[in-house]
Amino acid sequence: MNFTSIHRAGVLAVTLLTMAGCSTVGDMSRSALGYAAPAAVGDPRYAAFEDDGRAIPAIPAAHLTEENQRQIIDFTGPEAPGTIVVDPAAHFLYLVEADGKAMRYRVGVGKAGFAFAGNATVARKAEWPGWTPTPNMLKREPERFGPYAGGVDGGLGNPLGARALYLYRGGRDTYYRIHGTNEPSTIGRSVSSGCIRMFNQDVIDLENRVPVGAEVVVRSAPNPLA
Repeated sequence: MNFTSIHRAGVLAVTLLTMAGCSTVGDMSRSALGYAAPAAVGDPRYAAFEDDGRAIPAIPAAHLTEENQRQIIDFTGPEAPGTIVVDPAAHFLYLVEADGKAMRYRVGVGKAGFAFAGNATVARKAEWPGWTPTPNMLKREPERFGPYAGGVDGGLGNPLGARALYLYRGGRDTYYRIHGTNEPSTIGRSVSSGCIRMFNQDVIDLENRVPVGAEVVVRSAPNPLA
């Protein structure tokens, strides 16, 4: 994919404003969408690579603080190994491992990311997920969302990034998503849109580690887990 196609995809993503649930878009800058800044990467886990024919850009070194890099930490929570624990207030996501350890990922949290708490299950996973407006959105704002009624294809310009985990409770969609992002500068921050966003390199790592059916716990208040 050349720069022109990435830029066009970014422009499309910017036009999809104020969407419902975790498929929200709204605060993406052109430089973030196109990764225009040079990416000097010290950690090879965050280097550029190709995924399903798409060239995922490296994460710029400026965003790879020690706190922002995934790492194994001591974990004091009660959850069983294999559980995903999300702490929105602290901007961390944990994948619980055995022997009191967990893989900790830094996340960005949108408004919808603070609107849900409790237990859920990863009902499905998607590589390069697309996005489709809901019937309510089409009915409420047909002029805005009508052009996208057929859906927006996955890709570098899609705000859900390289992967998405869809959380359900009691067999019903919670509209809570753990997903990638085309805005690496937002990781570790509270942002205006989306749910739980991760570096594309991290969400791919997480998606590879967890099966469909994995348990998820979203905490409602800060809780020191490490």
